[in-house]
Amino acid sequence: MSDIKALKDEILRLTREYSRQVHSCFRPADDPIREPWKSGSPIPYAGRVFTEDEVAAAVGSTLDFWLTLGNEGESFQNELAEFMGVRKSLLVNSGSSANLVAISALTSYKLPENRRIKPGDEVITVAAGFPTTVAPIVQIGAVPVFIDADPITGNAQCDQLQSAYTPGVTKAVMMAHALGNPFDLATTLSFCRKYDLWLIEDNCDALGCSYSMPRPQAESLGFSQNSPGLDEGPDRVIRWTGTWGDISTQSFYPPHHLTMGEGGAVNIVSDQKLKVIAESFRDWGRDCWCPSGIDNTCNKRFDWQLGELPAGYDHKYTYSHLGYNLKPLDPQAAIGRIQLNRLPEFIEARKKNWETLRKGLSGSSEFIEFSLPTHATDWSESCGFSWDKSGCRTDCSWFGFKIAVRESADFSRTDLARELDEHKIGNRMLFGGNLLRQPAFVQLRSDRPESIRVVGDMCGSDEIMNTTLFLGTFPGLTSTQLKFEIDVINNFISERRIEK
Repeated sequence: MSDIKALKDEILRLTREYSRQVHSCFRPADDPIREPWKSGSPIPYAGRVFTEDEVAAAVGSTLDFWLTLGNEGESFQNELAEFMGVRKSLLVNSGSSANLVAISALTSYKLPENRRIKPGDEVITVAAGFPTTVAPIVQIGAVPVFIDADPITGNAQCDQLQSAYTPGVTKAVMMAHALGNPFDLATTLSFCRKYDLWLIEDNCDALGCSYSMPRPQAESLGFSQNSPGLDEGPDRVIRWTGTWGDISTQSFYPPHHLTMGEGGAVNIVSDQKLKVIAESFRDWGRDCWCPSGIDNTCNKRFDWQLGELPAGYDHKYTYSHLGYNLKPLDPQAAIGRIQLNRLPEFIEARKKNWETLRKGLSGSSEFIEFSLPTHATDWSESCGFSWDKSGCRTDCSWFGFKIAVRESADFSRTDLARELDEHKIGNRMLFGGNLLRQPAFVQLRSDRPESIRVVGDMCGSDEIMNTTLFLGTFPGLTSTQLKFEIDVINNFISERRIEK
């Protein structure tokens, strides 16, 4: 046995050395052995940031060859739940799958009849964003009701929630925190409490973002405790995004705040019943909650009688939902556990990178409109953000640096994107822009007009679609790369000033 352990140790030693030599360009930006960026090389908008620790964890787990979700997965689920301060986190194979599991759980017959989402019921969402925040609503047979987005924050115009409500038909709100900017949780939670609606937070772009509100307001909404590691004193409650709603989702795709390659999670904030239901939908729809390879944790494996099955039918093969198989692999979870330890430094790096870009581009504000966090009214280099009178605050672990080309500029968003592209600077639109303009949704409205409902004219979502792009803020960006990005944009705009 000692020889086997020594062999594994040597494999992992060589693995670590290999990674140090081959993967140095993927190390955190401030890592002393990070390979320097060379002028003319691409600058991605996002990407994997890792060291030999993640590679060794993946190889070590693979050598054990359990493969399917096991001990590493269980540990990661517990560690993520502990970090966030939620009841349970369930790993899945992507953020999109997490959204599908989250809303599918709310269709279960095990929930109270008046709250269960049934075909034809409505779920309020926002028009601008990523399609797999909305697609699961359609896939479960519900009707997405679109409200507009604010071009400055990128988030839903939550003052439209009331207009989107239909008594007895609206069952939930499901929206994303856009680019790591929390949506107006105070307004949304008040609305959901008023009508006893579910709130699903798509937190895929926002792991490590926080939202706070005055303590009396938070307590009136049912919150008295801060999330672990967050403290703003006795007068405020501050919690991570993804912990205010009933259920939330994460993505661990490489551009996100931490990565497992592919992967995601469903966070059950407090309701144990939702944990059991979500786990069922993730795991084929089965009624049994035993992990793979483990039997009879309830000590009643052959004592159940469910549905029209014979008494004593094996509980491991009893299915209460029309579910899926959406688990990731254990080696992915092993990578995720190392990444989770890096999350605090990743969060701070994203904030710092956003500030660097904002300061560097301030002189171009005549032509560029900058994003603001929800509840912020302004930003200055000397004082930071100014805030509205709501008493609520947001602290963003930015997924991206969102900018928009002003209407008065003599160049378009596409002109700027092409300039960035020519200099190999990664940039993206705000995902799908106005989703209602996307081919899939245009066709859906043509085929089944009743399958979608729209509130308002979607001017804000159209503006985002036509004028907005974002740059990266991920922890792999060095100060040299950020300066290059700033110089390219400022020079592009200066040339147009001269031409004018």
